[in-house]
Amino acid sequence: MKRRHFLVTTLLSSGLIIIDQLSTQAASIPDFSNSPFTLGVASGDPQSDRVIIWTRLAPFPLEGGGMPNIRVPVQWKVAKDAKMSEIVGQGTVIATPELGHSVHVDVTQLEANHVYWYQFQVGNYKSAIARTKTLPNPNASVDKVQFAFASCQDWQNGYYVAHKHLADEDLDFVVFLGDYIYERSRDNNAVRQHQGEDCLTLEDYRNRYAQYKSDPNLQASHHRFPWIMTWDDHEVDNNYANLTAEDDQTIEQFKKRRKAAYQAYYEHTPIRVSFQPREDITLYRSFDLGNLGKLMVLDTRQYRSDQPCGDGAKPRCQEAMSETMTLLGTAQEQWLQSQLSDSSASWNIIAQQIMMAQYNLDPRPQQGLFNMDQWDGYVQSRRRLLNFLDDNKISNPVVITGDIHSSWVNNLKLDFDDPRSPTVATEFVATSISSEFPQQYVAAVNLARIANPHVKFFEGTKHGYVRSTLTSESLKSDYRVVSSILDPDASIETLQSFVVKNGQPGV
Repeated sequence: MKRRHFLVTTLLSSGLIIIDQLSTQAASIPDFSNSPFTLGVASGDPQSDRVIIWTRLAPFPLEGGGMPNIRVPVQWKVAKDAKMSEIVGQGTVIATPELGHSVHVDVTQLEANHVYWYQFQVGNYKSAIARTKTLPNPNASVDKVQFAFASCQDWQNGYYVAHKHLADEDLDFVVFLGDYIYERSRDNNAVRQHQGEDCLTLEDYRNRYAQYKSDPNLQASHHRFPWIMTWDDHEVDNNYANLTAEDDQTIEQFKKRRKAAYQAYYEHTPIRVSFQPREDITLYRSFDLGNLGKLMVLDTRQYRSDQPCGDGAKPRCQEAMSETMTLLGTAQEQWLQSQLSDSSASWNIIAQQIMMAQYNLDPRPQQGLFNMDQWDGYVQSRRRLLNFLDDNKISNPVVITGDIHSSWVNNLKLDFDDPRSPTVATEFVATSISSEFPQQYVAAVNLARIANPHVKFFEGTKHGYVRSTLTSESLKSDYRVVSSILDPDASIETLQSFVVKNGQPGV
């Protein structure tokens, strides 16, 4: 904790009172009529010596949390065993109403590549005991790293049975690539109903996150593994770009909405960022996976130019080919190039939101139909990145992607229009946890496959996640899909598996 958070404790007859030395407002424990840990706990952003542990106090989660407007002391413990007997770290952190009574504890001085358990307590209420794990030391010799990646969990479409099975996997961590919540509500035909209308205010977003995080399968997945997270569009507004909303809002109106959405994201995720309630969060960051890999997490929403040629699937206009159109923004693009240049890892994994490979939905000669919200709308941004990978001989670049609610495996080429062009990287696109791919487009995608030979696999009807195993010889990705999102007891199977071999770009 920072110096200003060192606490003086006094035990009074009315209970535990904690005074912040630089604040006149006391922190006290309210009389709860319900457990404050209804949203579960989570861990994330692991490093070799530390991990973030998170919770949010919310005895009445769908009523803004149901907490009084006071500061509340929260005790935390980290142990080497699931019975919480071998304690390696403990302390007290203050949950403030300004941040929705959420807490983020950066637990340090941990052993590398080691499993730990953690728990929170407020008064007589204790949270669930959850598991987490640190990463290997940078450059340490590592035989294997196992992780899964997923995205897009629209509450309304179906049950989180994929998370139920994800919690049973043997993994080091989970990467979540965006659309943790959906900001819009819809008609009564949904499998599960969103509470409230479309999210516009901080309280709207808080209640939406609380509804999602009440799901026991999602909580089980968080309780089992540390998560490395980034956002996409639905954490704010569908297909928004920087300060341009899809909805009919002025820039000033959208600034307030985006600020509220970003704060709610921070309040409900175990991310390690420097945060004060403000308009932006620097979310791009990297993680070392021993000598095996480096994971670079991108943000393709906050800094991008507005979609060229108008949003949606359409022919490319001249603007889509412009050098000024950016998906990452200058600072993030330079950061990514620096991370790649400095990497000595065998595998360099870029975790990001939207499909990077070109896909032409209209294969007729001299025609073209492209999704302007994906990298296809930002041609020069993609060209700069792929040329950089090729020119600098970056070791085994792999891209992992979410967003599109369907499964894809793509070879990333310097020139997608020339099948003979060199393949410089491989892209694995995970299907959704529950969000639907428009079924009217499945046939169109399959019909266009002949004109897109760099696409090696597509499936648009199933839901799940991708489980990846990284070794010095290869990266193997298993496409894990559930039998139904309408059945809470649905089974899971491996639909297909794909391998990239060390030193051989392409799947």
